[in-house]
Amino acid sequence: VQLQASGGGLVQPGGSLRLSCAASGLRLSDNAMGWYRQAPGKQRELVGVITRSSATNYADSVKGRFTISRDNAKSTVYLHLSNLKPEDTAVYYCNTVPPFQTWGRGTLVTVSS
Repeated sequence: VQLQASGGGLVQPGGSLRLSCAASGLRLSDNAMGWYRQAPGKQRELVGVITRSSATNYADSVKGRFTISRDNAKSTVYLHLSNLKPEDTAVYYCNTVPPFQTWGRGTLVTVSS
C-alpha cells in the first residue's frame, strides 16, 4: 500500500490550497480515510475524516475551513483548505482511520506572510 500526498506549498494567511492523496494497493471504498498533520515539535493529529459513505467530521481547529472529499474511482482523497492560518503550518498526510497503513509521503503546507 502506498499513500502519497501532494499539493502543499507556501500560502499567505487567508489563502487556500487543495491537497490530494493518491492511494495504491488499497481499495479506497472499503475504508474510512483521514487527513492528519504534524506541525514542527508536535505530535501528529487527525484533522478530518471521511467515512465509507462520505460522511465527514473535523477537528474543532479546522471546522468550517477544511473540507474532505473522495473519488473512489480515482483512488484519491482530497483536502480543501481555506482561510488558512499560520497555525495550520504542518506536514499533511493521509491514512485510513484508524491509521492502519504505513505512513506515506506527506506534503508540507506553510502559511506565512
